[in-house]
Amino acid sequence: MMTAKSYYVYVLILAIVVATYIAGPFVAGNYPSVRLIDWDILLLWLLGMAALFCQKQAGFPDLIDPAVKVRDRFRIPLIMGILFGIADIIVFEGILQHPAYSELPPFLQPFPYSILLFTSGAVYVEILHRLLPLTLIMLLSGKYLPRKYQNLVFWIFAFLTSIWEPLEQLPSGAWGLLAYSFVSGFAFNLLQAYYFRKAGWLASLFIRLGHYLIWHILLGIFVQYFVL
Repeated sequence: MMTAKSYYVYVLILAIVVATYIAGPFVAGNYPSVRLIDWDILLLWLLGMAALFCQKQAGFPDLIDPAVKVRDRFRIPLIMGILFGIADIIVFEGILQHPAYSELPPFLQPFPYSILLFTSGAVYVEILHRLLPLTLIMLLSGKYLPRKYQNLVFWIFAFLTSIWEPLEQLPSGAWGLLAYSFVSGFAFNLLQAYYFRKAGWLASLFIRLGHYLIWHILLGIFVQYFVL
């Protein structure tokens, strides 16, 4: 069962998602290319809550587990995500010398709406790519397989789920770009899986939030106010 603190934190996440859903159409009045979220994220949130009630049974820490240090749940994951974001800025905006911006592209959105959108986007990805599949497979393996196989099962599916996003977002271009995108994306997702098991789902989420802070939000602010 989730602790009371874990429940309140997850409700706060819902409030951010709902705020994004409501704010999107208003922002779209000034920015026609703004990205909106759909109601399906609310359904995904409900499925995520069901999974969070089963974290202990699946072998993961609770959302706000008192046994997990704050630095392992928030600080270190956030810093690691920021480092991945900085690496992407160096590669895509520096080395590859991105063409001059004439408008905000889809991966950058107007500030401050970008804070809501990419926070909600991180929640969506982390429920879909980690919380639901890894919780389900560990619950099933715990029920049908001996305990000695649990670690092997986790790492097999950690590897498989870590390939999912890099393959989905693989860009077109030179082999060097493809290699960087796949390797960095795979390493990023595998690190999230590791921290999910070590410190709980919020640790995985904060790695992604650190990356989004640099790659989507701060880069978007720079382009919106200093380039366009």
